[in-house]
Amino acid sequence: MVLAAGAGRRLRPDTDALPKALLPVDGQVTILDIALRNLAAVGLRDIVIVVGYAADAIRDRVADLERDYKVGLTLVDNDRAQEWNNAYSLWLAREHFAAGALLVNGDTVHPVSVEKTLLSAAGAAGAGAAGAGAAKPGQAGGRQAELILAVDDIKPLAEEEMKVVIGADGMITRITKLMDPALAYGEYIGATLIGQPPPRRSRRRSRPPGAATPPCTTKTASRTHRTGRRDCRRPHRDVEWVEVDNHDDLRRAREIAARC
Repeated sequence: MVLAAGAGRRLRPDTDALPKALLPVDGQVTILDIALRNLAAVGLRDIVIVVGYAADAIRDRVADLERDYKVGLTLVDNDRAQEWNNAYSLWLAREHFAAGALLVNGDTVHPVSVEKTLLSAAGAAGAGAAGAGAAKPGQAGGRQAELILAVDDIKPLAEEEMKVVIGADGMITRITKLMDPALAYGEYIGATLIGQPPPRRSRRRSRPPGAATPPCTTKTASRTHRTGRRDCRRPHRDVEWVEVDNHDDLRRAREIAARC
């Protein structure tokens, strides 16, 4: 699954008519191309893309992308992409990851070692080595890990990064931008393995993030943390990656993409 609904306002005028995911980073290769290439490289063929801003630009390329990467694509429309964030995109696609999924953000450029590490961790929780494996939920702290996040514990942190705090058992206790970087374990890379959740005890109707409060990354992450534990895995220590939020990030993405 790829979350690619964002407008990328800080990347204008490049995103005046394109979603951030379709910005070229290596010739005609876009951020979305790299995401699909990575997912296909680890054997994933059925891919959901959540679209929103300038969605038709992605819709027009579906046939070419399916041919180039030998995948089947399903688009999910986020009609509030310019108001609400990735939490709402994820909620809209909830039926598509009910049995598990490998989720990547559509504004992140990273090598396939990140996906391989997540899949490897799912089959051998507690091991940090990268390598392809079965996409099963891992075990951590004697309990099944419903989510496994890729985290960079090398990169220096500042205010903008999505920071992660983990406990002694390797489980995530907090994920937010709004904290002292010195207290964080590392930065969330923008890739998550979602395991199949246990059966719900309640049949209460679900509602989207923001039904009670406006969807905010920090509030949403804190709320969902109480419903399940997170496992944290580190890709190769020399991994190069970037979340593309501004033009400096885009220049960095182009440097990394040339080496991916």
